[in-house]
Amino acid sequence: MSDVKEILGNYSSDIIKTIEDELNVITPNNLQEASIYLTKAGGKMLRPAICLITAEAVGGKKENALKAGSAIELIHTFSLIHDDIMDDDDMRRGMPSVHKVWGEDVAILAGDTLFSKAFEIIINSEGTSHSQNNQALATVADACVKICEGQASDMSFEDRFDVSEDEYMEMIFKKTGALIAAATKVGAIMGGASDEVIDAMYEYGRLIGLAFQIQDDYLDLASDEETLGKPIGSDIAKGKMTIIAIKGLSSAGDDKDRLLEILKDENNSQDDIDLAIEILTKCGAIEYARNFAQDSVNQAKEVLEILPDSSSKQVLVDIADFVLERHS
Repeated sequence: MSDVKEILGNYSSDIIKTIEDELNVITPNNLQEASIYLTKAGGKMLRPAICLITAEAVGGKKENALKAGSAIELIHTFSLIHDDIMDDDDMRRGMPSVHKVWGEDVAILAGDTLFSKAFEIIINSEGTSHSQNNQALATVADACVKICEGQASDMSFEDRFDVSEDEYMEMIFKKTGALIAAATKVGAIMGGASDEVIDAMYEYGRLIGLAFQIQDDYLDLASDEETLGKPIGSDIAKGKMTIIAIKGLSSAGDDKDRLLEILKDENNSQDDIDLAIEILTKCGAIEYARNFAQDSVNQAKEVLEILPDSSSKQVLVDIADFVLERHS
């Protein structure tokens, strides 16, 4: 297996340079600094890198997908800035979040700037046809709508404890998976793939996007605080309806009422959270989530069989496995 983190890093340098070149012209200085802040703070660069890798895997050139991939990273960053404002989160990537440094007004403008710049960058993609650029533009625009729908659904779940698994899966696809699916689809478009391959690559991205979020749900209960960077069981403490909580409430038997009490209580002790984890473990809800994520990854790798063998295809296989090997 290739070293996925190293490979993502190899692609990220070109992406970061492209983003910086596009954002360095922004004025005034505080808006420019706020807009580029999270890019300089680091990050996995999974979405833009996977866009470039997909372009290569379908037989195209990564350079043709560079601007579109960079645009996808701008959309991702825009969503993070606005998420942090809505959730009033103090930290992002180990640094104070944008709105804590520059205030909410400038942070909103920075997010809007990134959003707008993303579409300008795609339009100006080089080495591709107008038709390809327009297809990529439509794909990213659709993902942006889905991200907003997913965020709205997530917010609507905050006071509900009857969320179904189907509702949850649709929400996480829109909020997390849609942009990953857009990245792989755009990579295939810019790489000159057929419609059949473009559709297959969207499905690959959708599946690893689902696995990515479900792995996060799993790690919240199965990792450790030092590795995860936040307290274990924080989703339970917040009463979040993850796939684990949903499965637990449907399969905990006599423990269901106690589990529901803990999820509803905003002032849980660590003992309460530990009890909830014990209940979720006993009823198989945590294992269920892990298996669901593994099945999604397996399906994603099957989808890749449509591609000819190549080093880039193997990287896509390894990225699918990497989604489940993350510990944070």
